Amino acid sequence: MTFETDNIAAMDGYVSGEQPNDPNTTKLNTNENPYPPTPEIGKVIAGFDVDRLRRYPPPDADGFRDTAAALHQIDRNNIIVTRGGDELLRLMITTFVDPGQPIGVTEPTYSLYPVLARIQNCPITSVPLQQDWKPPENFTRRLNDAGVKVTFLVNPHAPTGVLLDPSQIADIASELNGVLLLDEAYVDFIDPAKRYDSMPLIRDFDNIVILRTLSKGYSLAGLRFGYGVGAEQLILPMLRKTRDSYNIDWLSQDVATAALQEQSYAKDTWSKVRRERVKLAGDLTRLGFSVIPSETNFLLATVPLTLTAQALYLKLKKQGILVRYFEHQGLDDKLRITVGTQPQNSLLVAAIADQLP
Repeated sequence: MTFETDNIAAMDGYVSGEQPNDPNTTKLNTNENPYPPTPEIGKVIAGFDVDRLRRYPPPDADGFRDTAAALHQIDRNNIIVTRGGDELLRLMITTFVDPGQPIGVTEPTYSLYPVLARIQNCPITSVPLQQDWKPPENFTRRLNDAGVKVTFLVNPHAPTGVLLDPSQIADIASELNGVLLLDEAYVDFIDPAKRYDSMPLIRDFDNIVILRTLSKGYSLAGLRFGYGVGAEQLILPMLRKTRDSYNIDWLSQDVATAALQEQSYAKDTWSKVRRERVKLAGDLTRLGFSVIPSETNFLLATVPLTLTAQALYLKLKKQGILVRYFEHQGLDDKLRITVGTQPQNSLLVAAIADQLP
């Protein structure tokens, strides 16, 4: 006997990347920043007054919102703070989509999107990407024809790392009948020479919400802290109606604010990741892999025909090296590899070389 609703009973849950108990595992499977967060966070934690915990935290995390608003040169009312970026995804569905109304995604995309849609009992409209891993010309038409209320678009794209220009995003937003959630979880790793800046879009469009997270760029995956940026008319109903009350605790607010204030430190880690990304891509190419140019902290690499991607994944795992393997069609000949430190990447490359004929 089950008490689950029919749609929950019929669905599969989200499958997280493996989290090993062995600290000696080389973990290159869940796109964490390989460098530690700013030392200022240690000072914040050490100096935290535990007596504050008897009181509820600031409900809207205004201290953090003010810091983020100054960083992005926007207004505090354009920001909502969430428990990781994933809470924002849930809020977008809860606030803007009725059960039974469709949600739009690309194929492939972040695998949590369809799971959240099924929880709300919403059908999925999935539009396959082109060979260059970008949306086709009829992308918005297909979504509008299906009556899509919210579209999730991750940029740079996961799991490929391919980047859309803000002008392309603007074209999509201008044609969509619904709301566009622009998931920028990996935005911090974009090459600065590209001068990517999506923030002006929230002033030009009233149907865009931008997702940001401290999990990747700020080395705080264990904190679970994110925020959304958008027109006030989109932010306000989530902030005042559908968000959990007191959703972010005192300590998380303090830690996240300190991290965002330490831009110099964070940018240095992003630069290191970009340098290692270039080197790792070159090493994999020399081993016969086909590597998609990436603007994230991971690479999607097609495994040489002499060995299947699944077999290589398992061989690496046996040696204590974790990468991500997807069984989905179109991805099952590839591995997604998080960019690690120089020693981690060298260990990975040597292990792969040992497995190739």
